[in-house]
Amino acid sequence: MIDRRVHPTFRTGLELRRVRIALNGTQLIPETSLTVRPGEVATVMGPSGSGKSSLLAYLCGTLARVFQAGGEVWINGQEVTRFPVERRQIGILFQDDLLFPHLTVGENLLFAIPRSVSSRRQRRDLMLQALAEADLAGTEERDPATLSGGQRARVALMRTLLARPHAVLLDEPFSKLDEDLKTSIRSFVFDHIRAQGLPTLMVTHAVEDAQAAGGPVMRVGRPESQPKGTAP
Repeated sequence: MIDRRVHPTFRTGLELRRVRIALNGTQLIPETSLTVRPGEVATVMGPSGSGKSSLLAYLCGTLARVFQAGGEVWINGQEVTRFPVERRQIGILFQDDLLFPHLTVGENLLFAIPRSVSSRRQRRDLMLQALAEADLAGTEERDPATLSGGQRARVALMRTLLARPHAVLLDEPFSKLDEDLKTSIRSFVFDHIRAQGLPTLMVTHAVEDAQAAGGPVMRVGRPESQPKGTAP
């Protein structure tokens, strides 16, 4: 398993404290507080346009200025609300894998490894280890376009983990996968998140995703938008 090098004592999880988001005076996310423990996957559900992806953008620091937003984001006991994107140490997976088409599979993974890992041999060892964990050993020289959808999804996750995030955001990460792949890729993603103790917030429309996540569920876009203890 990839070594995150974060001492367990300092892992307190992801906290949203009185977070709120509005657009042109219309409330999207009412004032909300939520704690996601290390290794837990919390879910945000709601109709399209209800502010789910805007919430993730606020957490990772990319929310457009046209929105009115406030509240605090804490990760492992540190407030990161005013930090730029690169200092928040938040990983994110989208609907699309977003692998760089001009890089090989191995180069995509090497790109994510922090600059503090300066040894070329160590960086390559971490890349090869990640591919082995994803059952993709020997694909480091391949063009990402030659991989299947499931293989690309696994590479995308390993690239996220190699960046050594302290929290992870999932934005409909399984929505474009074939039905026969969703269960296995969902398990692959959740198993790695739990094994590495990463607090995770997932946006999805799929009840099956929320049930598999097993963490609290927050509904947006309706009056009862509070954290729930179980999936619907």
